[in-house]
Amino acid sequence: MFRDVLLTTAVGLCLLSSAAQASPTSTKEPREKWLSEETMKQKIAEMGFSNIKVFKKTTSGCYEIYGYNKDGKKAEVYFNPVTGEIVENNVD
Repeated sequence: MFRDVLLTTAVGLCLLSSAAQASPTSTKEPREKWLSEETMKQKIAEMGFSNIKVFKKTTSGCYEIYGYNKDGKKAEVYFNPVTGEIVENNVD
């Protein structure tokens, strides 16, 4: 029985860890204050990101892309939709 409790606890902690790694919160500002998708795509290109496979709005208040950075490395990047600044940059 102790083993079952330990296993259940371990699985629960793993699930919490996964949730913590979800997309970051970039802003609480209303969508009316966000940069337009077109403006944001232009800013992203000016930052050197290219070959964007995914461009989306997250439920946590960010613009998110999957593409390549200026060094040609795969990148998953979250942007503040109001300022256009990078909030999180994950590079492979």
